[in-house]
Amino acid sequence: MRGRIAACLGLALLAGAAEAASPRGREPPACRGRISGQDRIEAIAARGDLVLASGRRARLDGLRWPDEPAAAEAARAWLAGLAGRPLATREAPEPDRWGRITLDAVTLDEEPVDLAGRLVAAGLVQVDAGEGDSLCRPGLLALEDAARRAGHGLWAGTPPVPTEDVARLKERVGRFVVVEGRVRNVGERERRTYLNFAPFGTEGVTVTVSKRTWRIMLERGFSSVALRGRRVRARGFVELWRGPTLDIGAAEMIELLDEEQAPRR
Repeated sequence: MRGRIAACLGLALLAGAAEAASPRGREPPACRGRISGQDRIEAIAARGDLVLASGRRARLDGLRWPDEPAAAEAARAWLAGLAGRPLATREAPEPDRWGRITLDAVTLDEEPVDLAGRLVAAGLVQVDAGEGDSLCRPGLLALEDAARRAGHGLWAGTPPVPTEDVARLKERVGRFVVVEGRVRNVGERERRTYLNFAPFGTEGVTVTVSKRTWRIMLERGFSSVALRGRRVRARGFVELWRGPTLDIGAAEMIELLDEEQAPRR
């Protein structure tokens, strides 16, 4: 009886997270069709992959595993502490290109532990939609913000990189970063939209947004007029193309930081 109650609580928690997947309560297409199940962790493999008792390998949805060895070991050790405990899962219907199941998971305890949520809240990992075009649990961003403000884990003394710090961003080419700055201008083109963080004619950060993601952003009110002059937080891998560039694949990877309308420039 207790096991059935715990399973119901765990599945209800995951269902609640899914229902809040968008401000309007509608799950993006990429997040639909998730399958409820149960499993348990046997071991933690490289990059935080879960080796499950069912023989499958899985990854927790919406997370970016740390690059630094010490940080990665801290996250791995936390997950390893849950080995052997039964889980309620909410799984993507198809494996990724490496054969891993993408899932959310909570322990089937009297007080369920949300694996992804706890990792983010402790500052052990960052939030990232990965190769998907949607972040299926945008509520993780609020947990990350709280961890950042408290200086937990990865955020201890290492706030997001200011977009003005071009030299520092050039040093991080090929790595995942979180940046903050003010959008100076927005250029809409046929295939991509460009958010520029430096005055015209000077070197600075550019965030590029695919046509599909820009369409989603427009539906949510993130037009070029609404973004110009606003402080935002963005995340992605740094590339060099006439200066540091971040390519954004999911609309949730750009967050507005100032609530009031900023002056247009």
